[in-house]
Parts: sequence; structure tokens; C-alpha cells
Amino acid sequence: MGIDDRHRDKSGEISRKHGNTLVRNLRNIYGQTFAAGQPETAKLLSNVLRDLNDTSLNQLVRDHATGHLEKKIDEA
Repeated sequence: MGIDDRHRDKSGEISRKHGNTLVRNLRNIYGQTFAAGQPETAKLLSNVLRDLNDTSLNQLVRDHATGHLEKKIDEA
């Protein structure tokens, strides 16, 4: 189980839809500590989503659930 009793594999939908998003772009949205330890050129969602800490994952899941993630990525 992950955050809020969610299974981490529920993030698979996010990965399929935004799998080519770079860590650099998400740091522009969520701050420089997002996906700490990952290179900024990593394609975050396809390569390192499973390794995110709960704070970073929670931010993505929340924005995806509310429909804001795609807009934020496009603006970044």
C-alpha cells in the first residue's frame, strides 16, 4: 500500500499518459526537491515513477485525480 491506502500501481495511468515527461519539467511545477536524487533529464514517469518518495507521488496523484496534471505539464 502507498499513501492514503492507495496501491502504488494506480500510478500506472499517470505513467501511460505522461511517461515522457522530464524530471526538469516537473521540478518547475513542484519545486527543486521533486524526485530528489533523479537526474533532471530522466523521463520521470516512464523510468522513475516507482521510486518517487511519498511526497512527490502524492503531488502527482492529487493533480492527476483533479485533472490538473496535464495542464501543469503543458505550462511547464
